[in-house]
Amino acid sequence: MTQPIILVTGSTDGIGRATARELALAGAHVILHGRDREKGEKVQREIKNISWNTELDLLVSDLSSLENVRRLAEEIASAYDRLDVLINNAGTYELRRRLTEDGIETTFAVNYLAPFLLTRLLLPLLLKSAPSRVLNMASIAHRDVRRIEWDNLQGERQYDAFEAYAQSKLADITFTYSLAEKTSGTGVTVNCLHPGVIATKMLREGFPSIRGKSPAHGAKIPVFLALSPDASHYSGLYFEESQAPVRSSDLTYESQVQERLWNAAEELTGRW
Repeated sequence: MTQPIILVTGSTDGIGRATARELALAGAHVILHGRDREKGEKVQREIKNISWNTELDLLVSDLSSLENVRRLAEEIASAYDRLDVLINNAGTYELRRRLTEDGIETTFAVNYLAPFLLTRLLLPLLLKSAPSRVLNMASIAHRDVRRIEWDNLQGERQYDAFEAYAQSKLADITFTYSLAEKTSGTGVTVNCLHPGVIATKMLREGFPSIRGKSPAHGAKIPVFLALSPDASHYSGLYFEESQAPVRSSDLTYESQVQERLWNAAEELTGRW
Protein backbone atom coordinates (compact mmCIF):
# COMPACT_ATOMS: atom_id res chain seq x y z
CA MET A 1 0.00 0.00 0.00
CA THR A 2 1.68 3.25 -1.13
CA GLN A 3 -0.69 5.48 0.84
CA PRO A 4 -3.48 3.36 2.25
CA ILE A 5 -6.90 4.85 2.89
CA ILE A 6 -7.98 3.76 6.36
CA LEU A 7 -11.28 4.32 8.16
CA VAL A 8 -11.11 4.22 11.96
CA THR A 9 -14.52 4.35 13.61
CA GLY A 10 -14.65 5.95 17.04
CA SER A 11 -11.40 7.80 16.40
CA THR A 12 -12.03 10.97 18.40
CA ASP A 13 -11.16 9.40 21.75
CA GLY A 14 -9.20 6.62 23.42
CA ILE A 15 -7.71 3.78 21.40
CA GLY A 16 -9.27 4.96 18.14
CA ARG A 17 -7.74 8.40 18.52
CA ALA A 18 -4.30 6.97 19.29
CA THR A 19 -4.62 4.55 16.37
CA ALA A 20 -5.58 7.33 13.97
CA ARG A 21 -2.63 9.42 15.17
CA GLU A 22 -0.12 6.60 14.63
CA LEU A 23 -1.55 5.81 11.20
CA ALA A 24 -1.31 9.48 10.20
CA LEU A 25 2.28 9.62 11.43
CA ALA A 26 2.98 6.58 9.24
CA GLY A 27 1.68 8.51 6.23
CA ALA A 28 -1.72 6.88 5.77
CA HIS A 29 -4.78 8.71 4.48
CA VAL A 30 -6.97 8.47 7.58
CA ILE A 31 -10.73 8.87 7.70
CA LEU A 32 -11.63 9.92 11.22
CA HIS A 33 -15.08 9.16 12.60
CA GLY A 34 -16.95 10.40 15.65
CA ARG A 35 -20.38 11.37 16.91
CA ASP A 36 -19.58 15.02 17.67
CA ARG A 37 -18.39 17.31 14.88
CA GLU A 38 -16.78 19.92 17.13
CA LYS A 39 -14.79 17.29 18.99
CA GLY A 40 -13.90 15.56 15.73
CA GLU A 41 -12.59 18.76 14.17
CA LYS A 42 -10.45 19.40 17.26
CA VAL A 43 -8.90 15.93 17.02
CA GLN A 44 -8.42 16.40 13.28
CA ARG A 45 -6.48 19.63 13.88
CA GLU A 46 -4.39 18.07 16.64
CA ILE A 47 -3.36 15.08 14.53
CA LYS A 48 -2.57 17.31 11.54
CA ASN A 49 -0.34 19.49 13.73
CA ILE A 50 1.47 16.46 15.15
CA SER A 51 1.85 14.46 11.95
CA TRP A 52 2.01 17.16 9.25
CA ASN A 53 -0.33 14.83 7.38
CA THR A 54 -2.99 16.73 5.44
CA GLU A 55 -4.78 13.56 4.33
CA LEU A 56 -7.12 13.53 7.30
CA ASP A 57 -10.86 13.51 6.69
CA LEU A 58 -13.68 13.60 9.23
CA LEU A 59 -17.05 11.88 9.04
CA VAL A 60 -19.71 12.33 11.72
CA SER A 61 -22.26 9.65 12.53
CA ASP A 62 -23.96 8.15 15.57
CA LEU A 63 -23.53 4.41 15.07
CA SER A 64 -26.31 3.53 17.51
CA SER A 65 -28.68 4.27 14.62
CA LEU A 66 -28.82 1.72 11.81
CA GLU A 67 -29.96 4.41 9.41
CA ASN A 68 -26.91 6.48 10.32
CA VAL A 69 -24.68 3.46 9.69
CA ARG A 70 -26.21 3.15 6.23
CA ARG A 71 -25.69 6.85 5.54
CA LEU A 72 -22.08 6.62 6.66
CA ALA A 73 -21.47 3.70 4.31
CA GLU A 74 -23.10 5.60 1.43
CA GLU A 75 -20.99 8.67 2.16
CA ILE A 76 -17.79 6.63 2.11
CA ALA A 77 -18.71 4.69 -1.02
CA SER A 78 -19.52 7.90 -2.90
CA ALA A 79 -16.49 9.89 -1.70
CA TYR A 80 -13.72 7.31 -2.07
CA ASP A 81 -12.78 5.06 -4.97
CA ARG A 82 -11.07 2.64 -2.63
CA LEU A 83 -10.81 1.64 1.04
CA ASP A 84 -7.72 -0.29 2.05
CA VAL A 85 -8.42 -0.84 5.74
CA LEU A 86 -11.58 -0.68 7.84
CA ILE A 87 -10.99 -0.58 11.60
CA ASN A 88 -14.22 -1.14 13.51
CA ASN A 89 -13.13 0.44 16.77
CA ALA A 90 -16.19 2.36 18.01
CA GLY A 91 -17.79 0.85 21.08
CA THR A 92 -19.77 1.52 24.21
CA TYR A 93 -20.26 0.23 27.75
CA GLU A 94 -23.77 0.88 29.01
CA LEU A 95 -24.22 0.74 32.78
CA ARG A 96 -28.01 0.58 32.36
CA ARG A 97 -30.12 -1.02 29.69
CA ARG A 98 -31.44 1.45 27.18
CA LEU A 99 -32.79 1.11 23.68
CA THR A 100 -31.71 2.85 20.50
CA GLU A 101 -34.11 4.59 18.15
CA ASP A 102 -34.42 1.21 16.39
CA GLY A 103 -35.61 -0.43 19.61
CA ILE A 104 -32.38 -2.38 20.03
CA GLU A 105 -30.33 -2.64 23.23
CA THR A 106 -27.53 -0.08 22.86
CA THR A 107 -24.50 -2.24 23.68
CA PHE A 108 -25.58 -4.89 21.19
CA ALA A 109 -26.39 -2.24 18.58
CA VAL A 110 -23.15 -0.23 18.78
CA ASN A 111 -20.65 -2.98 19.52
CA TYR A 112 -21.96 -5.68 17.22
CA LEU A 113 -24.69 -4.61 14.81
CA ALA A 114 -22.97 -1.38 13.70
CA PRO A 115 -19.68 -3.02 12.64
CA PHE A 116 -21.60 -5.94 11.15
CA LEU A 117 -23.75 -3.65 8.98
CA LEU A 118 -21.02 -1.14 8.14
CA THR A 119 -18.63 -3.87 7.03
CA ARG A 120 -21.25 -5.61 4.93
CA LEU A 121 -22.20 -2.33 3.24
CA LEU A 122 -18.57 -1.43 2.55
CA LEU A 123 -17.65 -4.92 1.38
CA PRO A 124 -18.06 -4.10 -2.34
CA LEU A 125 -15.57 -1.23 -1.94
CA LEU A 126 -13.21 -3.42 0.09
CA LEU A 127 -13.40 -6.13 -2.57
CA LYS A 128 -12.71 -3.56 -5.28
CA SER A 129 -9.70 -2.34 -3.25
CA ALA A 130 -8.26 -5.80 -2.55
CA PRO A 131 -5.88 -6.59 -1.06
CA SER A 132 -7.70 -4.89 1.82
CA ARG A 133 -8.16 -5.51 5.52
CA VAL A 134 -10.94 -5.45 8.11
CA LEU A 135 -10.10 -5.23 11.82
CA ASN A 136 -12.71 -5.70 14.52
CA MET A 137 -12.08 -4.52 18.07
CA ALA A 138 -12.84 -7.40 20.42
CA SER A 139 -12.01 -7.85 24.10
CA ILE A 140 -10.57 -10.41 26.45
CA ALA A 141 -13.90 -10.01 28.25
CA HIS A 142 -15.39 -12.46 25.73
CA ARG A 143 -13.70 -15.28 27.68
CA ASP A 144 -16.16 -14.73 30.54
CA VAL A 145 -19.13 -15.74 28.37
CA ARG A 146 -19.78 -19.41 29.12
CA ARG A 147 -22.94 -19.74 27.04
CA ILE A 148 -25.30 -17.59 24.99
CA GLU A 149 -28.73 -17.02 26.47
CA TRP A 150 -30.59 -16.79 23.21
CA ASP A 151 -33.81 -15.63 24.88
CA ASN A 152 -31.90 -12.82 26.62
CA LEU A 153 -29.65 -11.71 23.76
CA GLN A 154 -30.46 -8.04 24.32
CA GLY A 155 -30.95 -8.21 28.05
CA GLU A 156 -34.71 -8.53 27.65
CA ARG A 157 -35.17 -10.59 30.81
CA GLN A 158 -32.17 -9.46 32.84
CA TYR A 159 -29.50 -6.89 32.07
CA ASP A 160 -25.94 -6.89 33.36
CA ALA A 161 -23.58 -4.28 31.90
CA PHE A 162 -20.47 -6.47 31.84
CA GLU A 163 -22.31 -9.50 30.48
CA ALA A 164 -23.82 -7.38 27.70
CA TYR A 165 -20.41 -5.96 26.83
CA ALA A 166 -18.64 -9.33 26.93
CA GLN A 167 -21.31 -10.96 24.78
CA SER A 168 -21.16 -8.16 22.20
CA LYS A 169 -17.40 -8.64 21.92
CA LEU A 170 -17.81 -12.40 21.57
CA ALA A 171 -20.23 -11.67 18.74
CA ASP A 172 -17.59 -9.49 17.07
CA ILE A 173 -15.18 -12.42 17.14
CA THR A 174 -17.69 -14.85 15.63
CA PHE A 175 -18.49 -12.27 12.96
CA THR A 176 -14.77 -12.04 12.20
CA TYR A 177 -14.45 -15.79 11.76
CA SER A 178 -17.60 -16.07 9.66
CA LEU A 179 -16.71 -13.17 7.37
CA ALA A 180 -13.12 -14.37 6.97
CA GLU A 181 -14.45 -17.68 5.72
CA LYS A 182 -16.89 -16.01 3.34
CA THR A 183 -14.20 -13.71 1.90
CA SER A 184 -11.51 -16.38 1.63
CA GLY A 185 -9.63 -16.04 -1.64
CA THR A 186 -10.97 -12.56 -2.41
CA GLY A 187 -8.00 -10.57 -1.10
CA VAL A 188 -10.04 -9.17 1.80
CA THR A 189 -8.68 -10.30 5.16
CA VAL A 190 -10.64 -10.09 8.41
CA ASN A 191 -9.13 -10.22 11.90
CA CYS A 192 -10.00 -9.17 15.44
CA LEU A 193 -8.05 -8.16 18.50
CA HIS A 194 -7.96 -7.38 22.19
CA PRO A 195 -5.77 -4.26 22.54
CA GLY A 196 -5.15 -4.65 26.27
CA VAL A 197 -6.87 -3.12 29.27
CA ILE A 198 -6.58 0.52 28.27
CA ALA A 199 -7.21 3.72 30.24
CA THR A 200 -10.12 5.02 28.19
CA LYS A 201 -13.33 6.82 29.10
CA MET A 202 -15.11 3.48 28.77
CA LEU A 203 -12.83 1.87 31.36
CA ARG A 204 -13.18 4.81 33.75
CA GLU A 205 -16.97 4.71 33.56
CA GLY A 206 -17.34 0.94 33.73
CA PHE A 207 -14.45 -0.01 36.00
CA PRO A 208 -13.28 3.08 37.90
CA SER A 209 -11.01 1.07 40.22
CA ILE A 210 -8.96 -0.45 37.37
CA ARG A 211 -5.89 1.34 36.05
CA GLY A 212 -5.34 0.64 32.39
CA LYS A 213 -2.42 1.08 30.06
CA SER A 214 -2.10 4.08 27.78
CA PRO A 215 -4.17 4.47 24.60
CA ALA A 216 -0.84 4.51 22.72
CA HIS A 217 -0.25 0.96 23.97
CA GLY A 218 -3.73 0.01 22.83
CA ALA A 219 -2.99 1.30 19.33
CA LYS A 220 0.02 -0.96 18.78
CA ILE A 221 -1.79 -4.09 17.58
CA PRO A 222 -4.39 -2.37 15.36
CA VAL A 223 -1.62 -0.33 13.70
CA PHE A 224 0.45 -3.48 13.18
CA LEU A 225 -2.49 -5.37 11.68
CA ALA A 226 -3.44 -2.40 9.50
CA LEU A 227 -0.02 -1.64 8.04
CA SER A 228 2.46 -4.45 8.47
CA PRO A 229 3.33 -6.55 5.40
CA ASP A 230 3.80 -9.42 7.86
CA ALA A 231 0.08 -9.24 8.67
CA SER A 232 -1.11 -9.17 5.07
CA HIS A 233 -1.78 -12.91 4.93
CA TYR A 234 -3.53 -13.16 8.30
CA SER A 235 -7.27 -13.76 8.20
CA GLY A 236 -9.82 -15.25 10.56
CA LEU A 237 -7.50 -14.77 13.54
CA TYR A 238 -7.69 -13.29 17.03
CA PHE A 239 -4.88 -11.28 18.60
CA GLU A 240 -4.55 -10.57 22.30
CA GLU A 241 -2.14 -7.72 23.02
CA SER A 242 0.47 -9.42 20.85
CA GLN A 243 1.53 -9.61 17.21
CA ALA A 244 1.10 -13.38 17.35
CA PRO A 245 -2.44 -14.76 17.01
CA VAL A 246 -3.90 -16.77 19.89
CA ARG A 247 -6.94 -18.97 20.29
CA SER A 248 -10.10 -17.23 21.47
CA SER A 249 -12.63 -18.98 23.71
CA ASP A 250 -13.98 -22.36 22.61
CA LEU A 251 -17.46 -20.88 22.33
CA THR A 252 -16.40 -18.55 19.49
CA TYR A 253 -15.49 -21.51 17.28
CA GLU A 254 -18.84 -23.29 17.62
CA SER A 255 -20.46 -23.19 14.19
CA GLN A 256 -23.97 -23.02 15.65
CA VAL A 257 -23.05 -19.97 17.74
CA GLN A 258 -21.44 -18.26 14.75
CA GLU A 259 -24.45 -18.97 12.54
CA ARG A 260 -27.08 -17.91 15.07
CA LEU A 261 -25.29 -14.63 15.89
CA TRP A 262 -24.85 -13.90 12.16
CA ASN A 263 -28.54 -14.63 11.52
CA ALA A 264 -29.58 -12.45 14.47
CA ALA A 265 -27.56 -9.56 13.04
CA GLU A 266 -29.02 -10.05 9.57
CA GLU A 267 -32.54 -10.08 10.96
CA LEU A 268 -32.00 -6.91 13.02
CA THR A 269 -30.12 -4.90 10.39
CA GLY A 270 -32.39 -5.83 7.51
CA ARG A 271 -31.43 -5.80 3.86
CA TRP A 272 -28.26 -3.97 2.86
